[in-house]
Amino acid sequence: MVLKAFQTDALNELCSKDQLDLLDSIDCLRSQGISHYVSLPQIIVCGDQSSGKSSVLEAISGVSFPIKSNLCTRFPTELVLRKTSQIGVSVSIVPHQSRSESEQHTLSSFHEELDGFEGLPALIENAKAVMGISTHGKAFSKDLLRVEVSGPDRPHLTIVDLPGLIHSETKHQSASDVELVQDVVQAYMKEPRSIILAVVSAKNDAANQIVLKLARAADKKGNRTLGVITKPDVLIPGSESEASYICLARNQNVEFRLGWHVLRNTDSEMGDWSLADRDAQEKEFFSQGIWEQMSQSLLGVDKLRSRLSKVLLGQIATELPSLIDEIEIKFNACRGRVDKLGEPRATLAEQRLYLVHISQSFQSLVKAAIDGTYNNPFFGDAKSNSGYQKRIRAVVQNLNLDFANVITKRGHYREITESKNTGRIHRGVLPITRDEFIDQIQDLMQMTRGRELPGTFNPMIVADLFLEQSIPWETITQSHIDKVWKAIKEFFSLAVAHVADAATSKALFQKIFEPALDQLLETLNAKTTELLTPHQKSHPITYNHYFTETYQKVRNERKRNEYSKIIKDFFGVSSLEPSIYIQQAKDLRQLLDALVQRTEPDMNRFACSEALDCMEAYYKVALKRFIDDIAIEAIESKLISPLGDIFSPVTVITMSDDLVTRIAGESEENRAQREQLTKQLDVLTKGSDTCKRFIGVRLLSEDDDTTQSDPEFKNGNTNNEPSHSDELSDVSFQEGVGSPVYGPISSRSLSAVQEIALLGPVVMEAPTTSKKYSRKGRLPAKRAIFEPTMLGTKG
Repeated sequence: MVLKAFQTDALNELCSKDQLDLLDSIDCLRSQGISHYVSLPQIIVCGDQSSGKSSVLEAISGVSFPIKSNLCTRFPTELVLRKTSQIGVSVSIVPHQSRSESEQHTLSSFHEELDGFEGLPALIENAKAVMGISTHGKAFSKDLLRVEVSGPDRPHLTIVDLPGLIHSETKHQSASDVELVQDVVQAYMKEPRSIILAVVSAKNDAANQIVLKLARAADKKGNRTLGVITKPDVLIPGSESEASYICLARNQNVEFRLGWHVLRNTDSEMGDWSLADRDAQEKEFFSQGIWEQMSQSLLGVDKLRSRLSKVLLGQIATELPSLIDEIEIKFNACRGRVDKLGEPRATLAEQRLYLVHISQSFQSLVKAAIDGTYNNPFFGDAKSNSGYQKRIRAVVQNLNLDFANVITKRGHYREITESKNTGRIHRGVLPITRDEFIDQIQDLMQMTRGRELPGTFNPMIVADLFLEQSIPWETITQSHIDKVWKAIKEFFSLAVAHVADAATSKALFQKIFEPALDQLLETLNAKTTELLTPHQKSHPITYNHYFTETYQKVRNERKRNEYSKIIKDFFGVSSLEPSIYIQQAKDLRQLLDALVQRTEPDMNRFACSEALDCMEAYYKVALKRFIDDIAIEAIESKLISPLGDIFSPVTVITMSDDLVTRIAGESEENRAQREQLTKQLDVLTKGSDTCKRFIGVRLLSEDDDTTQSDPEFKNGNTNNEPSHSDELSDVSFQEGVGSPVYGPISSRSLSAVQEIALLGPVVMEAPTTSKKYSRKGRLPAKRAIFEPTMLGTKG
């Protein structure tokens, strides 16, 4: 590798003096480690293999990298420029998350420092060896090589050079290498705040270069992609290839909002050369042939540095509000995880205090859930599965309603029907006609006859009939009890996970909740058995007048059915409609005789019929009472009511020391997690403070423009159409309002929203007035500053 003397002018042009503080601060966020948690604006250089990416990176940054024709970038290289008092070079490796724990430890431990550039090539080779990259071994790596260049004249800036995209496998590059490189490049491209420098080599047809396809897939609208054409000196003057690349440079064939740029880099095989030599040769090349007719703003590294500076600042201007929001979201999530872990608890007193705190929170959630007041954020969205499970009062109410519905429909052993057609009979219920049922009752009465007179029945026959009819109650009730208990258990799991860290919640569930819930289940089953026993072993008892009413209704309904049959037979009709036309005379005395003489000549069958009516009436009364008893005496009294006392501050105070330590004792994993989360909170806090410092700070002047807006060549425009600055003339802003008011804009122009995003949201200097700045000519000069009301933060 040939080293060149570093030229500070390259970096100074990339970061102008007026904007240095902003770029310093944004990249300072990255140096603090915030990029591990949120995406930061950065420049990524990507292209097909041997497209000249590394040469572009060197020309932009002034830092030399391996660019020989037989070499290529084997791993992502992050060039970090740092402004420090000491001059030096530091090389380290950031292992990819797919690495094993031992490999991550080995790679992370690689960290070398130099006082200058002389030893950088050897240092990079050592890093490659640690990554396992060699000529005959692994060709590429997902690990990140981090090169930090520090000095008093260097601003904070990060540029990432990615491995070149491979078209097909070769002897030294396997199919897995092709896939790996694409995965790495796509991952960087998809970062929404990354500026993509899509490098295209003029040696090959642009349509065949993978980078353009991937860039369009990651940045569908082309808002954050800038195309860079390299090696234009290989094009034959006047050829179709040259004409094609001229169109590309003019943003005609493949259009990006940021446009295209052309660089002519020096051949790496030419021996020693300086950046000054490279720039001179480039300037001479672009002063000849068709390139002389091109807009000079699209040619050469000097103009590219200027464009990149504005693009980067425009990206920051656009993304800063969402960046602040994202940091806030990550901070709140991190804060919640730290709160779950609680304060460090090495001593018994700290452990008990931690349990007291989470018991208070847990008890509060349980009370709210039982009362049906779902205001706590814990309850979440009621439409989600977990949100519904947390609303335990709603769950229990619905389960009780389901239980009442099921036992009403399927709780009886037999159902009397006109025929044995089971079409409308519920599952598990045996259909039987009334005559068949009376036949069975008659057999039972013969075996249980006492001193009762003919035509009457022994009251105990009702108990026997009811016992058989209520056989399904026990199974249905037990199923209901299990469902409610499991719902409570799931609710406890969600509630304790909300108030405590994973290790503590697991220990609490095993040591406290599971034993307590098992005990409640035993009590609940015992109470259910107690409520079932009177219906299974005792004789029927009720003083509810509903029994008499129901008994009479049952008898009346039976008589109604019998009378209806007599009337229909007498008149020869199939149904009793409100009005029936009869064409012949009828002797109604025969009808009267039929109704009066309707008696049951068999006294035993009459008694059986009366016993059946009595059992049906008592069943309905008993079922209503049983449903309420299960809901109130069992579910509510024995399961729901005790829930608030399972884990309370009183429970914690009475715990043994050994149990407190087993539950709340902090593991090494939790201590490491708290340390990592605390560090993350600190980084996010500093990041938020840094970003908020720039609310209300001017970022770009009115004349700054990051789009390719050459009026002569933009989209082939040769008709003196309005330039971008003119197209912005119809955009006006209302003072004190967080959003601009847009007027009509030419359909051929870029959207005003895009233009303003690049300049940053605009606000006037007197936000307390209602004066409207609207002028058909220009936006007010030097007004591109962040609007505090847009960010929800006071400036």
